[in-house]
Amino acid sequence: MTIDYVMYLISVGFQSLQEYLALHVLMCLLPAFLLAGAIASLFSKESVLKFFGADTPKYISYTVAAVSGCLLAVCSCTALPLFAGIYKRGAGIGPATTFLFSAPAINILAVVYTAKILGYDIGAARAILAVIMSVFIGLTMSLIYERKEAEKSSIKTFGEEEHKHTVELFILLIAVLVAPEFMSSWGWKFTNQIIAWIPLIALTAYLSIKWFSKEELESWMGETWFLIKQITPLLLIGVFFAGIIVEVLPKEIVASLVGGNSIASNFVASIAAALMYFSTLTEVPIIKALTLLGMGTGPSLAMLLAGPALSLPSMIVINRVMGIKKGMTYIFFVIVVATISGYIFGLTIV
Repeated sequence: MTIDYVMYLISVGFQSLQEYLALHVLMCLLPAFLLAGAIASLFSKESVLKFFGADTPKYISYTVAAVSGCLLAVCSCTALPLFAGIYKRGAGIGPATTFLFSAPAINILAVVYTAKILGYDIGAARAILAVIMSVFIGLTMSLIYERKEAEKSSIKTFGEEEHKHTVELFILLIAVLVAPEFMSSWGWKFTNQIIAWIPLIALTAYLSIKWFSKEELESWMGETWFLIKQITPLLLIGVFFAGIIVEVLPKEIVASLVGGNSIASNFVASIAAALMYFSTLTEVPIIKALTLLGMGTGPSLAMLLAGPALSLPSMIVINRVMGIKKGMTYIFFVIVVATISGYIFGLTIV
């Protein structure tokens, strides 16, 4: 490997990082961090445990965790601060990992776009299997680790009763998070998105100052900054190396390994998707291009399931948040279940 090639790969990594910063920080990651910080500081522990706690009936906690991400048009990296906030608040590892998988996998925009570009059969399969997979992975993680979970340290809260405006703030922050994606899907130019987005941000800021005390706002910003410091450096390092991996591993080579429908081809598709970074919706045109190069339908679904759930940046952060053992277990199950799901789906359409 020559010095010139090494320098070229480094430039590719920085270009990937530059594109990521331009596309995701302002209108994607920052709102997600603010939402996660609000969950960690302003939402009472009881309100989180009501749906996600280990003592909550499984049919409630897993149902809510599996479908709560359907309206959040976020990629795996953007879902991470939300997961970190939920997990930090004391959510059981089962519902928390169910949410971690489902949030980027079943957002409405991605499912509809998949059906439109790749076909309604694979779009429906993506939505249905993503929900089933998320619950299966969460239940398995709970079975392995729930009894071993130590009680999480408490976070400063402001009384046992939920603040009367936290629900309204939650809705506003979700609107801030998803509005750019919807405006983009409607074909709005970036400038128009910003013009329409600013009043929503201003309204959220004004009502936050009006509704919450200085102490509560400081706690919110403190939790947000803590999550930014914990996650962002690892995220950016992962994005840098993910860009290099995509360059070193050309799509043509991947396509040659994932033709047809076998356990091996679906496994390769799942691994490749886990190593690449897919921002929301970008996985669809990439997979469409790969199918034109010969990728089978089963491996296409495996990539659709594993790609939004994992990426090199997200795997680094997941291991940081949950610990190496739990993080690697989660990653293993995502890849294995995506492989099996893709293989079964490939058999059904032959």
